[in-house]
Amino acid sequence: MSDLKLGAIAPDFTAQTTEGEINFHSWLGEQWGILFSHPADYTPVCTTELGMAAKYKGEFDKRNVRMIALSVDGVASHLDWIKDINETQQTTINFPIIADEDRKVAELYDMIHPEADDKLTIRSVFIVGPDKKIKLVLSYPASTGRNFDELLRVIDSLQLTAYRKLATPANWKHGDDCVISPSVKNEEIAELFPKGHTEIKPYLRMTPMPE
Repeated sequence: MSDLKLGAIAPDFTAQTTEGEINFHSWLGEQWGILFSHPADYTPVCTTELGMAAKYKGEFDKRNVRMIALSVDGVASHLDWIKDINETQQTTINFPIIADEDRKVAELYDMIHPEADDKLTIRSVFIVGPDKKIKLVLSYPASTGRNFDELLRVIDSLQLTAYRKLATPANWKHGDDCVISPSVKNEEIAELFPKGHTEIKPYLRMTPMPE
């Protein structure tokens, strides 16, 4: 079992996909990545999720995020399933789906939880930065579909805070005020955040989101 934690290097792998063989780290290049797993092909919730992911691809592209999915079935099955997804979700799958019949990638990423199912992957989400480090891990039960608006919101926060001394408060969305990191001294604020700030408490200082 893997012991994947935030900040750990995302395990590299080579695998067959619906768009040919890839090496994960090379495929990511200097971009961000989102890897999301599915228990199996021809499952109802996953069908809706992959369709929604295809519709959101333009938003992920704007954020320099490459999308890739995984299911424990083979490429031929994936390609046949894609026809159903495109038909029922009125879209066109526009990202690769990993074939993981030997569960090699699922085991690397600890996607199989015996308490839930000893064979099928759970719905996992991994967001990986350009430095190949894991920035976020989410696990969903089989009965609950993912919220792609939330995934975009998290990516916006991760990308904003990766390069600035900021954090994002509860329910934050793009454009909202941000929290100034406690490591920033008061005398540094004017230079770092020229839009100004509001001190609610000495440890809770807010500033408009930078451009």
